Amino acid sequence: MRDDIHCKLICIDIDGTLLNDVKEVLPEVKRAVKRQYEKGRKIALVSGRMPCAVRQVEEQLETDCIKICNAGTFIIVDGACVKEEVMSTQIMRQLYTSIDQKHHVPLWVYQGYNWYVTRTDSFVEKESGIIKYRPNVVNLYELAENWDKAGISPNKFLAAANEEKIDEIQTELKRWKNRAFDVARSSGNYLEIFPGNVNKGKAIVSLCDILNISTENVAAIGDHELDIPMIETAGIGIAMGNAIQILKEKADFVTMTNNEAGVAHALNDYLGF
Repeated sequence: MRDDIHCKLICIDIDGTLLNDVKEVLPEVKRAVKRQYEKGRKIALVSGRMPCAVRQVEEQLETDCIKICNAGTFIIVDGACVKEEVMSTQIMRQLYTSIDQKHHVPLWVYQGYNWYVTRTDSFVEKESGIIKYRPNVVNLYELAENWDKAGISPNKFLAAANEEKIDEIQTELKRWKNRAFDVARSSGNYLEIFPGNVNKGKAIVSLCDILNISTENVAAIGDHELDIPMIETAGIGIAMGNAIQILKEKADFVTMTNNEAGVAHALNDYLGF
């Protein structure tokens, strides 16, 4: 444990970090998280997942958690959304053209507590099975028109496909001039698309402002590209043993893998009992 930092908030990514490869919270991890909570440290689950899917993990932990959902665009404290970031429906239309119509990859749309898809495929079905939630299959242009009338805007988008196709889509989107969004992968197959002024690191800054604590009092644990800003922002950044190399290089510590209860080892070894 670093003696110069008094940890008050622990921010943990979910997939590839808190959960093992079969999407379970290992008993050692559950005990370690609960121990930190009982010491008075707040626990935040920080994920690209939608709120109901984050809540399911919170239930596995049997510990009250702050939930930073939808890639940092939707923050829930004590059951209420305290901060939300959105993008325009015009961007939604443009992404539909660039992703679905060009690459034949469904566009996933997240708004608040809801999930929409432009059509289903094996990736949609797999995600739906994992989180036990069926998305609404929509005509995107009709959805955008209805949202424009109601003053509703989306929080984030996602493209899911094989890694080669995601490489192609990510490269193309990064070439857009004057884009008002950013992109990062939460896994090899998942490309998250979110407002340009938002990421997991900035979400942590917003949460710290709400809780009136310093980011130096934060420990963060993650494994993939989407987690890099979170690791860079926190006073203590911890990479999973299964993390991508660039995240390991930016972290203060590297723990064991998600299948080896790496979160438990990180909490016990680097934050103490």
